[in-house]
Amino acid sequence: MRPAKEKKKTSRLWLIVHSWLALPLWVLIFFVCLTGTIATVSQELVWLAKPEVRANRPAPDAVPLGYDAVLAAVEQAEPGIAVNSIARPVKSIFALDVFVTYPDGRTRSLYVNPYTGAIQGVGGVFDFRYFMRALHGWLLVPFVGATSWGWYLVSALSIPMLGSLVTGLLVYKKFWRGYLNPRLRLRNGARIFWGDFHRLAGIWSVPFIAIMAVTAGWFLIQQILADNSITVSTAGVPPVVAREDIPAGSGAKAPWISLDRAGELVREKFPDLSPDFVSLPGNAFSHIVVGGRGAYPLIFETANVNPYNGKVEWTRRVSDRSALELVTESMRPLHTGDFAGLWLKLVYFVFGLLLTMMVFSGMMIWLKRTAQATAKLVRDVRAERAAPSVGRAREAAE
Repeated sequence: MRPAKEKKKTSRLWLIVHSWLALPLWVLIFFVCLTGTIATVSQELVWLAKPEVRANRPAPDAVPLGYDAVLAAVEQAEPGIAVNSIARPVKSIFALDVFVTYPDGRTRSLYVNPYTGAIQGVGGVFDFRYFMRALHGWLLVPFVGATSWGWYLVSALSIPMLGSLVTGLLVYKKFWRGYLNPRLRLRNGARIFWGDFHRLAGIWSVPFIAIMAVTAGWFLIQQILADNSITVSTAGVPPVVAREDIPAGSGAKAPWISLDRAGELVREKFPDLSPDFVSLPGNAFSHIVVGGRGAYPLIFETANVNPYNGKVEWTRRVSDRSALELVTESMRPLHTGDFAGLWLKLVYFVFGLLLTMMVFSGMMIWLKRTAQATAKLVRDVRAERAAPSVGRAREAAE
């Protein structure tokens, strides 16, 4: 039977090996939190770097153009293109996003000044905003069909995140005292500082961590459902315009109602719905789709307007969704914070930084403890190896 001391040393060795093997997980969690924080304000960073995405007011009293004026200005500036949709960003400091198709089949997003209708620039297929979202969301791992193992890897981090939140609250007894008497000791060494910072950042980030963990967990479930062709949607088959509503003609394009009129008709029927985007018909059987946020800002609501007679023929509002859909469709905006303007994005950014630094502080605490344990184990092994040599030297001297 092996001595108890030898067993204890072996257990320490395996514990240290186990601790070092956790390093990639720490680094991955830190990386995902950091890229997510940057992705939160990636659109604002693009606004700072690229003047063409800004909604510059030509005069203090200038008012935004209607959809029809924007459509006319774009078609005049780029003859031959087909405008697919026009979207007004949540924040008024940004230019309009006008999605178009060129005669050669290319699709692009144009940055259009909402006050003048001038095309200020052309959006890239994969700009900085989408790069950061892809880097954070699935580590830029290519999708095979509708699946990316990077998506699974990132969203699966919701499990240790939620577990860390629960166990942290259990370990930190009477954690609510940290709200009343926050403590961050700066002059007691690195270990004390990082420990205080980790606890302080943790208790102040409890709601944010819970939101991130739950929403990321849903992304994992959502991908599993999608890979198994399971849906929770009750939207049904997309509607089409009835054949009898399409004016008979000699092949020329039938006249549509104006986009502004379509928006007015939707507002008349649903006063709380803000027409933040409009999608033009892609063919003779398609509707004009007017959409935006209503009383519940987390979910986009849409209304399909018959382009020939102006009837609102189909709607997809909050009340049309099941309770499960209401919850699941709220997950993405809750995760990104892009539903209430710049102030909320900044709140998410601050708490994202706090979460990132909390992970970093936890990693520093863990790294220091593991390094110290490793150094102690190495010293003990060296001491044990040196002991027989010392004994033999003494025997020889005697």
